[in-house]
Amino acid sequence: MVSQIYKLAIVSTHPIQYNAPLYAMLSQRKRIQVKVFYTWGAQVLKNKYDPGFGKTIQWDIPLLEGYEYMFVKNVATDPGSHHFNGINNPTLIDDIIMWKADALLIYGWSFKSHLKAMRFFHGKIPILFRGDSTLINKKNWLKKRIRTILLRWVYSNVDTALYVGTYNKLYFKSTGLRESQLVFAPHAVDNDRFKIEAVNSTERVNGWREMFGVKDNDLIFLYAGKLDENKNVQLLLDAFNSINTNDIHLVIAGNGPSEVILKNKFQHVKNIHFVPFQNQQAMPALYSLADVFVLPSISETWGLSINEAMACGRAVLVSSGCAAAIDLDRDGFFLVDCSQSLGRNVPKSGEEPGACSDERFFVGGWHSHLFIGSACAAARSSNSAARGEFATLHR
Repeated sequence: MVSQIYKLAIVSTHPIQYNAPLYAMLSQRKRIQVKVFYTWGAQVLKNKYDPGFGKTIQWDIPLLEGYEYMFVKNVATDPGSHHFNGINNPTLIDDIIMWKADALLIYGWSFKSHLKAMRFFHGKIPILFRGDSTLINKKNWLKKRIRTILLRWVYSNVDTALYVGTYNKLYFKSTGLRESQLVFAPHAVDNDRFKIEAVNSTERVNGWREMFGVKDNDLIFLYAGKLDENKNVQLLLDAFNSINTNDIHLVIAGNGPSEVILKNKFQHVKNIHFVPFQNQQAMPALYSLADVFVLPSISETWGLSINEAMACGRAVLVSSGCAAAIDLDRDGFFLVDCSQSLGRNVPKSGEEPGACSDERFFVGGWHSHLFIGSACAAARSSNSAARGEFATLHR
């Protein structure tokens, strides 16, 4: 007999600022019960050093509120999501069985315990999978062939994949998943929060403008994120340095491995402003400071900062290496080849990129509510036979 409350177990390595609000929203649904099994272990709360930013990060928004969760004991000698054996949870399968889940949603397969859980529960309860991999920049044909064979075996254990966008869907199809197994659950942020907080950020924005010496009619470009080779920030800085104008500013917000090199080369250039990493509560104001947000990455499986900037009404300038570009391209969206100079694409003085408060830049169609609806629909579409087989494990 199908229970009135549908129980969805979610397996993820650790609390993530983009996902935690989604889990809380899922938990608000009346006929679905959610429990998140964090596989990194409780020690992840003690060690928040992020090598990408090169500093300890403690998010300033709640990551463990509004939903049920547990930290599964991780016995890995070198715990972490940076390698396959870094997630090793001997009790994970038993923990999920004890909770009597009706379906399982797994984030990422390239961890020992995640893959083991996928294989164990396949054919017993529906396996939903969430990942944002793409085929962009995959060039070595031999490695690609070997990886394709591996991925077809891995995804044979998946019943439904929740794809984030066009390039991610193509990736899942390349692994052998059928169209009927793919459900669109977009990469999205809480548009309402960003939009409302952006409108209410005038005081902080004015403070930054005064600090940077920005005049009323000046144009501001913004990059916010990690400073590493893949983010390709030097390309942006070189382009800005080449235009040599007084009424355009570039703000670089973040930290990372390339920080010292970039600062040594560009921090004395007029109208280039470096600021440190900004936490989540400050981001709507930071986006509101800019006229144009720029993401020049060599490769991004998506680029959620694009969603955030557009939710704040900003125009965006994005490289072709960002998978989000093909789906979010609309008025106020500028796409450039990441292998070429950005200089020719930077609007010159007097060229208006768009009215930044214009609703056409708002990504209302890519909202976290659409993810919630898709996830619920995919979980409930499971067949009763699979759940009946799993019922024997509950006894």
